[in-house]
Amino acid sequence: MATADEAAPKMLEPKVRFREPQIEMAHGAGGKASRRLVEGLFAPLLFASSSEPLGDAAHLNFNGTQIAITTDSFVVKPLSFPGGSIGEIAVNGTVNDLAVSGAKAEVMVVTYVLEAGLPTPVLEVEVRAMGNAARKAGITIAGGDTKVVEHGKADSMYITTTGIGRPLHGVKTDPRCVRPRDKILLSGPIGDHGITVVLARGELDLEADLQSDTRSVLPLVEALVKAAGPAVRWMRDPTRGGVATSLNELARDCGLGVVLSEELIPVHDAVRGACELLGLDPLHIANEGQFLAVVAPEYADAALNALSAAPGGQDAQMIGEVREEPSGAVQVTTRYGGSRIVDMLVSDPLPRIC
Repeated sequence: MATADEAAPKMLEPKVRFREPQIEMAHGAGGKASRRLVEGLFAPLLFASSSEPLGDAAHLNFNGTQIAITTDSFVVKPLSFPGGSIGEIAVNGTVNDLAVSGAKAEVMVVTYVLEAGLPTPVLEVEVRAMGNAARKAGITIAGGDTKVVEHGKADSMYITTTGIGRPLHGVKTDPRCVRPRDKILLSGPIGDHGITVVLARGELDLEADLQSDTRSVLPLVEALVKAAGPAVRWMRDPTRGGVATSLNELARDCGLGVVLSEELIPVHDAVRGACELLGLDPLHIANEGQFLAVVAPEYADAALNALSAAPGGQDAQMIGEVREEPSGAVQVTTRYGGSRIVDMLVSDPLPRIC
């Protein structure tokens, strides 16, 4: 007679596909290496029971109550830079991840990992920056934790946040809802944050009148949702890996192609010039105050008008559309009439930018 243990069905071991020998900086850059790590190791071991696409926020149902939740860590170097600082982007990044999932951030908890020897005035500046950003975004900081590690072990300060939000009425974002002929909207110029942080490090002999675009995109998202509602198919804030990586993920997840017009993509001259000198593509540079949206074609003009009329949305553009081809890829039509395929970020040319 079989024992109870022998009779019970055996659980299948999750199949781990990540076989790289060690973690490199590229695994945190938000591009191909990050995706291999998440899909090959984290997803099978932690998210195997979920049927939802992985994203920056999750929507959950607790006995009929809908909430959205997100978590993020911030390791930007230097701590402060023109236009922002680690305390500010910790709030804005959390608010934005919820906003582009279709939710309004309501409450946040925060963890500070501090390095022994950190000057108290430096910490106070970042705590003030966080408090000011939270009040501006209308989010309550409900609690948190503090840890201190030995000198030289945390590069002054790391911050981790978890945000909880209330879903916005009438919108559900999902790459599986995207259809051919849908239009792609961008809220404003790209690349400002990544290039600003790199120049703030003082490692390059470059100067530019540029500052980070860090801000809450929630007011813009709310304006978009009010104008287009259920016609909003998908949204994403293109942080690590930039616009190219976010749209490549979309193309892969929906099985369709994304075609962009290069001349319609807003890029400040300072960002374009820095990218040319550094051999980078602005489409791969991180942003902290912009978002992408895919909208049904019949609502695209109304959606763009609503974005453009909202405070901070004056530079919004319709930059392309979804097509059946090139399937699973992003194609950019150049200003000279040619075209090129733009892949997601492969390496990590600008580490520690958020």
